[in-house]
Amino acid sequence: MRKIKVAIWGFGAMGSGMAKALLKKDGIEIVGICDLHPDRVEKEMHEVLGVERGENKEVFINGNIDEVLKEGECDLCLCATDSFVKKAFPRLKLVLEKKINVISTAEEMSYPKAQSPVEAKELDRIAKENGVSILGTGINPGLMMDLLVLTLTGAMTDLTHIKSERVNSLSPFGHAVMEEQGVGLSKEEFLAQDKAGTLAGHVGFEESVNMMTDAVGWKLDGPLKTSMAPIVTEVPRETPYIKVDAGDVAGCAMLGDGYVNGEVKVEMIHPQQIEPQLGGTNTGDYITLTGTPNINMAITPEIDGGIGTIAMCINMIPQVLNARPGLKTMIDLPVPRCIMGDYREALEIELV
Repeated sequence: MRKIKVAIWGFGAMGSGMAKALLKKDGIEIVGICDLHPDRVEKEMHEVLGVERGENKEVFINGNIDEVLKEGECDLCLCATDSFVKKAFPRLKLVLEKKINVISTAEEMSYPKAQSPVEAKELDRIAKENGVSILGTGINPGLMMDLLVLTLTGAMTDLTHIKSERVNSLSPFGHAVMEEQGVGLSKEEFLAQDKAGTLAGHVGFEESVNMMTDAVGWKLDGPLKTSMAPIVTEVPRETPYIKVDAGDVAGCAMLGDGYVNGEVKVEMIHPQQIEPQLGGTNTGDYITLTGTPNINMAITPEIDGGIGTIAMCINMIPQVLNARPGLKTMIDLPVPRCIMGDYREALEIELV
């Protein structure tokens, strides 16, 4: 059986990271890259990544997606371009209409019906019409604050409260995430943008909470009650993507509460910042479930967000290819796991 053919749309921190990881895997090959950044377009992929090409075919980064994605020449496209459903929709629609499966890193795509039910229904229709599947996933949303929580509830006979907390580093992520979190702004600019409703903060609370409550059978009273606060650094901090001066914003602390019958049933706590150790912060992932029995989980330090997102996307490739056509979420598909063998051995379909 031939190798699985994958294309990548968006070659920033996440897209290039996926490429590096896939180059080490068996049974899968990268057949195309689309990116518009002037430092990358028209350059050869291995050169941009700084890795030896060996016996791999040359892959030149192309700014024209129609030249990258050709029906019948690609099985799946990894889309690492957006965070929001409405913004990602035209790109995802284009890929699906070329009869190519999709895995998207857009946070809202992890459970798109939570805030974009019309677009979610349309993506499901287009995918089914073209005989392919589409999934949104990543480290969070996609695993740490939602799917892992749900997995642990499987050991309970009764559940009364969920508390999900992730204290993590933003350092692995690129410019888009920095803008969403307000990293690099002054405290005054952060507060002004928050008041004006133009600062996104963490994208994914609505998706995570709706995924969890739908899965366990709780009906939310309405939208979450959320708040955000700036994390101001006392020392300069720097990542490959941004520099932050002392006194400016290094991250964003997000809170979100989901109400059921007037009672807080789900608590989300999510402070994120670049280089948290410089501010004396220890990272970690924490889940507290109240019920029968009570369950408490702690992972310290945090699971790396950059590597985790890359891993979730590439590890779900066989599950998406195996899936029945349509829009899928992480609660619809078999559990993610690290694939160390030939990717083709995980397929239930025949590639022709």
